[in-house]
Amino acid sequence: MAIIFIAAIVVTPFIGGLLRGIDRKLTAHMQGRIGPPIQQPFYDIIKLFSKSQIITTRSPLLLVYGYLLFIVAAVVLFALKQDLLMLILVLGVADVLLVMGSFSTRSPYSQIGSNRELLQMFSYEPILILASIAIYMETGSFLISRIQQPLLPTLWPVYLALLIALIILMRKSPFDISASEHAHQEIVRGIFTEYSGLYLGLIELAHWYELVLVLAVISLLWTAGVWPGILLALFSWFIVLIIDNINARLTWSWMIRTSWVAGIGLSILNIIGLRLFGG
Repeated sequence: MAIIFIAAIVVTPFIGGLLRGIDRKLTAHMQGRIGPPIQQPFYDIIKLFSKSQIITTRSPLLLVYGYLLFIVAAVVLFALKQDLLMLILVLGVADVLLVMGSFSTRSPYSQIGSNRELLQMFSYEPILILASIAIYMETGSFLISRIQQPLLPTLWPVYLALLIALIILMRKSPFDISASEHAHQEIVRGIFTEYSGLYLGLIELAHWYELVLVLAVISLLWTAGVWPGILLALFSWFIVLIIDNINARLTWSWMIRTSWVAGIGLSILNIIGLRLFGG
């Protein structure tokens, strides 16, 4: 258990950084560019850690550490195959801390980004909770260790809903509304505007943990730790990249309608189907 604990903390960010680097490389090729090297995210985060700090207010700093620690705690819960619902709630607390940190600054860009981040949470959190309920109905437990059989044949609507949640969590188009990576958009970096140096690096590190964690949750729809589950997660990640590159950013209201009607709707229909027909 100690080895799993250490491996989850040490290995996960390397996987997340590698996925981030491949993401940028594939996106560049899709757009007819060469793109940065795959290892560029690691260079970026090392550079952020070495920069001097510009602090407008100290209140967000503690919240940044809390954001990272709660996401790491959720990763450890998954690695130890603990309660899936608890994992999702811990992940939700982490996101709330990030929003609180940005709300505590006076930057209008940060305030707008924080409001939109809350809307994103209201969009994907219900999907994650409903997905865990569907898995519970199939396995009889919220424990990840109890998942011993492929779930995709009976939970494919939940899988489609999780794809929508993955797009929002990765902040990809058409749902990159709280923090845009493109300078031509009106909120620029939005929720991350007031962060720099070490603290921006910690947030980016937390994103790497979060990306791997959500992909790991998707892999549960096959079987945790089995190659088909890993391939399913990577396939889902690649689908998100394609969607990101063929869509422009849409409005927050469109995101809410999509996630609640399509995402939550598919999850509820799947749960009703399991209840009526017993999987």
